[in-house]
Amino acid sequence: MSLPEPEREAEAAAAIGFDLSECVREPIHRLGMIQSHGTLLAVEADTGTVDTAALNTLCLLGIAAEELVGGPVTRVLSPDHWAEALQISAQHDAASLVLPVSVDVAGAPRMFDVTAHRHGPLVVLEYESRTVAAPHFPHFYQGVRRALARLRSSTTAVECCQAAAREIRALTGFDRVVGYRFDGENGPGEVVAEDLAEGREPWLGLWFPASDIPPQARRLYRENWIRVIADVDDTSVGLHPPLRAGSGLPLDLSNSVLRTVSGFHLEYLRNIGVKSSMSVSVLREGELWGLIACHGYAAVTVPPEMRAACEFFGVAFSLQLAVIEEREQAEALTASRERLDRIISRVTPDLEGSLLAGDDALRHLLHADGAVLCRGGQSTISGMSVPPALLEALQARAAGPAPGTVWSTDRLSEVSEVSDDPDGLAEDGPAGALMVTLSRSGDFLAWFREARPTARQWATDPSMPVQVGPRGERLTPRGSGAVYRAVVRGQSLPWTPTDRATAQELWRTLTGLVLRHEAELAALNEQLRITNSDLDSFAHVAAHDLKEPLRGISNAATFAIEDAAAELDATTVRRMHTVRRLAGRMDDLLDSLLHFARLGRGGLHRARVPLDRVLDSALDVAGERLAEARVRVVRHDLPEVYADENRLYEVLVNLLVNAAKYASDQDDRTVEVLVATLRPPAGGPPQQTVVVRDNGIGIPPDQQHQVFELFRRLHGPGERGGGTGVGLAIVRRIVERHGGELWLDSAPGRGTAFFFTLGQEGG
Repeated sequence: MSLPEPEREAEAAAAIGFDLSECVREPIHRLGMIQSHGTLLAVEADTGTVDTAALNTLCLLGIAAEELVGGPVTRVLSPDHWAEALQISAQHDAASLVLPVSVDVAGAPRMFDVTAHRHGPLVVLEYESRTVAAPHFPHFYQGVRRALARLRSSTTAVECCQAAAREIRALTGFDRVVGYRFDGENGPGEVVAEDLAEGREPWLGLWFPASDIPPQARRLYRENWIRVIADVDDTSVGLHPPLRAGSGLPLDLSNSVLRTVSGFHLEYLRNIGVKSSMSVSVLREGELWGLIACHGYAAVTVPPEMRAACEFFGVAFSLQLAVIEEREQAEALTASRERLDRIISRVTPDLEGSLLAGDDALRHLLHADGAVLCRGGQSTISGMSVPPALLEALQARAAGPAPGTVWSTDRLSEVSEVSDDPDGLAEDGPAGALMVTLSRSGDFLAWFREARPTARQWATDPSMPVQVGPRGERLTPRGSGAVYRAVVRGQSLPWTPTDRATAQELWRTLTGLVLRHEAELAALNEQLRITNSDLDSFAHVAAHDLKEPLRGISNAATFAIEDAAAELDATTVRRMHTVRRLAGRMDDLLDSLLHFARLGRGGLHRARVPLDRVLDSALDVAGERLAEARVRVVRHDLPEVYADENRLYEVLVNLLVNAAKYASDQDDRTVEVLVATLRPPAGGPPQQTVVVRDNGIGIPPDQQHQVFELFRRLHGPGERGGGTGVGLAIVRRIVERHGGELWLDSAPGRGTAFFFTLGQEGG
């Protein structure tokens, strides 16, 4: 269809600029205007006082808006009807209920249909004149019932949309009704079904840019099943007062049936020759799946009963669509069951080895070009190569949602975590991804697809949604007579609901297998816990009970030396001194054992504590030892950490004393305390890590595994300041009780760095 000559000339001559971003920013729910075929009152629910009124109340209700505001609503609504409106507005589907009322206007009764909805403290009442005897809901019910019967015979989503378009047009009489499906929450839309009057140009199969329906309009479509425009050339009616005293904003008309629409949208409809329109939302799991869009080429006032019937149809259509999609999904799952069973049958606790075996079954499960399993910060990849930056972005996205959450996109280049990182995508890398989360720490299983160029027919140039029209630059689709054929690149084949369901089914089965393995492991851990508890109790009791006889031995040796030394020979005196010294040594060991046992018996009292303060307390004890060894303390900016302050104090004291004991012979002896974000050797995401690093004598590699063992010293009892060899064992136990990890990095002659984490906050 070509434009008439005058319009082509207007296009060529027009030079008015059009900023598309103004459409996106426009507050369409607060335009402060309604359509003129009805009027509106906003009433305080608690008092029945009119807060806001449309400026056309005088001609419709017989009382001016200025006079109504501040007065009782019962001047234009009987007390019984007001009570009923309060009850209606409290219901979830209030806008679909119609209240017939009679208002005395200039001494004569006038019939209105009133809809009511609640908005905060206000009840919004919308009056629409009943100028002719309109058919009531039972009349429409029969049509809706027949339409729903036809819907139930549909076997695919497209068939369902086509039946819906046909039945809505038969019910309403609009000239064109289209089924419009969105490509993603904020993507463009495709006309997948159409029913139109003879002689009209078909739109079936055409795509329309996402800019045609900006985000705030999509939000209102999600919140309201129906939106009607009676006449695109209607002179909208303002409100009194135009701005509400409390907020300084116009009344929020998000749920109003009379709300006027954006001037941009009205211009859009005029440019395609539409005089009136109605849209019925199609929702899928609370999200906007598409629209049933109705266009009339003459002004049409849709009565409330018809709106209610269409709303009911829209709800039923959405449910039927869900049934169809779930049936298709179930059938596809059944078809993929053999592939799924083959994968599950070979799964072992070694997920990496069993899931990503060499036969590519995991990739073929979702017809993907690549797959990856990421656990504990380690990634195992099958098929196409995946940039490390993309894996990190997916790991960040997976950390947080509940396990089993499925996320997918066929346009990775538009995902912010990826598009913001130039290393996240490669020309020959993935264009689409489907990921199922395995844990809140960022573990995931994902599939990838390469880019697949796709041809589309657009109703307007998608790269130039704003075109010059008869009224200047406007959103102006042309229709199939000026189709723009474009190839979409950088996009993979879309992931279907079946793909998502299959991925979740695999996760569910894996979870069952892993849980069974974890149950077995938990049973072993419980046995180990009981054993450790028994050992702790034994160590505590044994150490406590042994101290008393040991004290007797030491005292007996002391008394013998003091009372009978003159009568004993030198050898016996020397032996008595040895007994007393060994008893003292044994007493020190028992004290250390008692302390070590108590660490396993008491609870932790964790809180956010300043690491600086804990270090100061530790230096009160260890500072003198460090000064004697001429070891200088170097501290960096230390943040707060989540820990038991008393136990953390013990950790720092032991590590600082250790630095003093094993200082080197060089002049500049130091011990540093800092915090860094590091990845533990066992894997997993980077964590806040406390580092205590000295430049002492260091530890040979073959002895490093021994230093955390109980009562193990690498030097003799009297060397390097002595001790029982329990200090680092205590450090390890405290760190483990916090749920953290402890490791070291050392070499002879270059010092030792101890690293430890303190587990997750709230853990």
